[in-house]
Amino acid sequence: MTPLYYAVSAVLLGWHWVFEHVPGLSDGWTWVLSIVGLTVTIRAMLIPLFVKQIKSSRNMQLLQPKIKELQKKYAHDRERLTQEQMKLWKDTGTNPFASCLPLLAQMPVFFALFRTIDQAAKAPEDNLEKGVRGFFNVDYIESLQNAKIFGGRIADTFMNAEHLETRIIAILLVIVMCATQFLTQRQLMAKNMPADALNGPYAQQQKMLLYVLPPVFAVGGIFFPLGVLFYWVTSNFWTMGQQFYVIRRNPAPGTPAFKAKQDRDAAKGKDVAQDPAAVVDEIVKPKPRVQPKKQTRNQRKKGGSR
Repeated sequence: MTPLYYAVSAVLLGWHWVFEHVPGLSDGWTWVLSIVGLTVTIRAMLIPLFVKQIKSSRNMQLLQPKIKELQKKYAHDRERLTQEQMKLWKDTGTNPFASCLPLLAQMPVFFALFRTIDQAAKAPEDNLEKGVRGFFNVDYIESLQNAKIFGGRIADTFMNAEHLETRIIAILLVIVMCATQFLTQRQLMAKNMPADALNGPYAQQQKMLLYVLPPVFAVGGIFFPLGVLFYWVTSNFWTMGQQFYVIRRNPAPGTPAFKAKQDRDAAKGKDVAQDPAAVVDEIVKPKPRVQPKKQTRNQRKKGGSR
């Protein structure tokens, strides 16, 4: 973790240097804004991973009909089914685990920030050097320990807080963190997933993220310092806004978001793009067989005599 301590502290202290030159900002606001700046920096660096996540998620959605066909075909041969699914993902350049990439990439940074702030907060007054991580020094540790926002210390957690203000701010941040996590996932499922994909294994994964992650973060959030909670809340708002932009501007085919974009383009007089998913359905679905009309015996005799 040592290289991450240096990387995280370098970005954090760089933003701190910027905001400490802003007149009228208290130490608490300087540190909070520095953490927000760190979050924006990290999330901007993760945009390529987010793009890869979006592409992979769309491919997974569009491949659901083919995956269902494979499941029916190899229902009694799990090994062959796995092989065929992996071949399908490879041929289409799809990574079923890409939806977790941005979250997994953030976790080391999250833990590095947690340890940096947590160790600085726990450093004893007579030996502040114990809290040094990365480029932090004694002066920064002392400043962080005493920094307050709305009366709450940003280095304290809900569990070890001595001030009521810290507990109130921590609870509010945990609620916002869980709500934004839920709404972001709900936005994806309600607007940018086709109806067929809502019943497949990919949908089960998304539902698990929808209902499991918020309670997990709620339980863990009471052990996070306020500074770390500000990082996570800012990151969630970034994710929500980034996803809203992508869904609105470039929605997945066959979804309510795609239909909404078609309606907006039509209202503005723009060329309306045809839904690729609808075209595929027309090609794949066979035309219904037309049953011949029943004929009376006299009609059949007349037809045979011609």
